[in-house]
Amino acid sequence: MRKIHKAILPVAGLGTRFLPATKVIPKEMLPVVDKPLIQYALEEAVNADIKEFIFITRHDKGSIENHFHKAIELEKELSTSGKQHLLDSINILSSDNISIQSVIQEKPLGLGHAVLCAKEAIGDEYFAVILPDDLINDGNRGCLRQMINVYEQRHNSIIAVENISPDDTDKYGIVSIDAMDRSTGRILNIVEKPKPEEAPSTLAVVGRYILSPQIFTFLEQTEKGAGGEIQLTDAISMLLNHEQVLAYEFEGKRYDCGSKLGYLQANVEYGLKDPELNKEFSDYLSKLTGN
Repeated sequence: MRKIHKAILPVAGLGTRFLPATKVIPKEMLPVVDKPLIQYALEEAVNADIKEFIFITRHDKGSIENHFHKAIELEKELSTSGKQHLLDSINILSSDNISIQSVIQEKPLGLGHAVLCAKEAIGDEYFAVILPDDLINDGNRGCLRQMINVYEQRHNSIIAVENISPDDTDKYGIVSIDAMDRSTGRILNIVEKPKPEEAPSTLAVVGRYILSPQIFTFLEQTEKGAGGEIQLTDAISMLLNHEQVLAYEFEGKRYDCGSKLGYLQANVEYGLKDPELNKEFSDYLSKLTGN
């Protein structure tokens, strides 16, 4: 069985929900406390032994890749000043220990098209897809590590899911499964953003996937769907007719950092967990809320 050592990160979005902040700064570079979303995503992947990354990006988003390049002058200054902890923090994912390849997505044709753009870089092997907007904290392993543990046992495509409110099904891809066994079930059907009254369940697809290379065959056949985009959901629906695909209900808490509310929630909760901030920040919040 081949291990998974490549991950696709679609980062070509315009980030319109965070304008004007994202007019120049990619939304993936927005910080949660002191670390950009893209770094959380890569750290989660590296914790799952993935070190080859394919960024599906745009011409004007070079700052994302630059974030992982060595900064010689800054490193020299930190070293001279004896600020080793800061030096370590910027080198943990330097280009010395990970490989990053950027592929330009010329047109904004959706997540399915973004994944298809990485076909040549992936080749004939299973791979991961990580959406940095979904920040997932389980306090230890990371969502992708959990999924790879399942993959190493079952050797199937796997999609991360979570139970959501019935009122929110029109915001997600929704799956129906045969039964859930230890948080894992075989997917019977997957539908993109169904109305609540038409949803097959309340199990929503979130931004972590492990996919068979056969998905590229179906992405090439997929026509524009919801929103005029090539939907990854539609290609997965076709994949279901040829091989088993599993849903995995992950452990941990997901923050939807593609929304302002989810982003603010992540900053507050990660701030409360930060050992340098938690006491003062907790006291501040208590005073602010009158508790």
